[in-house]
Amino acid sequence: MQQWTPQQVAHAAGANLLVPSVSAVGPELVTIDSRAAGPGALFVGLRGENADGGAFAAKALEAGAWGVLTTEEHANALGNGTSASVLVTGDPLKSLQTLATAWRRELNPQVIGVTGSTGKTSTKDLLLAVLTPHKRTVASRANFNTEIGLPLEILNAPQGTEILVLEMGMRGRGQIAELAEIAEPNIAVIVSIGPVHLELLGSIEAIAATKAELIAELPPGGTAIIPAGEKLLDPHRRDDVTIVTFGPDGDVRLTASAPDRVIIDAQGTEITLEVPFTQAHLRSNLLAAVAAARAAGVTPRGRVELALSQGRGQRYITPSRVTVIDDCYNANPISMRAALDDLKDTAAAGDRARRVAVLGDMLELGPQEREFHVQLGEQAAAAGVDVLVTVGPRAASIAESFSGETHTLTDATQAATVVPELLAPGDVVLVKASRGVGLELVCRALGAREDDA
Repeated sequence: MQQWTPQQVAHAAGANLLVPSVSAVGPELVTIDSRAAGPGALFVGLRGENADGGAFAAKALEAGAWGVLTTEEHANALGNGTSASVLVTGDPLKSLQTLATAWRRELNPQVIGVTGSTGKTSTKDLLLAVLTPHKRTVASRANFNTEIGLPLEILNAPQGTEILVLEMGMRGRGQIAELAEIAEPNIAVIVSIGPVHLELLGSIEAIAATKAELIAELPPGGTAIIPAGEKLLDPHRRDDVTIVTFGPDGDVRLTASAPDRVIIDAQGTEITLEVPFTQAHLRSNLLAAVAAARAAGVTPRGRVELALSQGRGQRYITPSRVTVIDDCYNANPISMRAALDDLKDTAAAGDRARRVAVLGDMLELGPQEREFHVQLGEQAAAAGVDVLVTVGPRAASIAESFSGETHTLTDATQAATVVPELLAPGDVVLVKASRGVGLELVCRALGAREDDA
């Protein structure tokens, strides 16, 4: 936003410019963290459950911030000595979102919104990989997929961005619609529909309807990318939106697959891609990414240089020669099954490698949570798991349907101590649970993570 004047920034945010900056240009970045509010930054003081970020406005200005966007109360407390811009609003979050929409319109890129019960982060990563060689592409980082994170990602997209890929998370009805209203996507990708957030939404049909809010918010003439044969999305199709399906019997589908490459039929166009991954779920998500890329005017070619986000299935070999599949960022019944398949295939490539599964609680599954965990034990057995480690009270049910070596642990702290002692050189270990379990402690103990970034 450097080409905007302070007056333009204030207008775009729906805020009042209490004090104009001595600078004639706009901010280089927007942040809600006062520790990151150095020169060129616009600091937005958001109200939180435990603290009001506006109270840190003075600290941001002391650090040399371009300006602050805060409430009148905190703006008045700053005094008259500042040379930075002070923008005043009654609702800092709403102003942040309004400013993001204005910047999205200024950039005028193709905007791809990505959601789904599972696979949305890896699909976002795949889209970045297939688009970057062809277009100036920006994709949202890590878990910046909320009503706060998404506008920050839009605002930090530089001038000249041609394609903006935005992951959209969901915790309840109306949240995908809210994110789409901010981002105004013209391409929607729904990667999957599954039993995630059942505790909040009550039924799989309600989950589908909530994800389909992304389709509802598309402009006429937009494109929706959805799984082939997903009947739950049929009621949400629109006649004025192009529907492209992916997967078996879809508009975009695999026609040949080898360890290092795939051939894709994309609506009659043959595409050959070199891929550094063999996981079936990633290859399926690649189809969704290819479909969305083509909707944005790009036909992917060559090698897919995929860099997965932290905790989404990265593989590491520790100093003790243990292969770790770090998939501990989140979990649900669908992604657990895919991860166990990955463990099975990875260990099959090794020499007599043991398969070790460290599986923690799956959260927000509602009344069926025990049943889902018991089924997971059966899936672990079918995947040839040699050693099962359960972490947490819900995960303990996994052991009921698993007859092999089992260790039942109470929490991630205990697991970080016990798991390294169970492993031997050559083992392959999968670490996976819902985010709240905190199994990154286990990966760190194994030497697979340096931090939790």
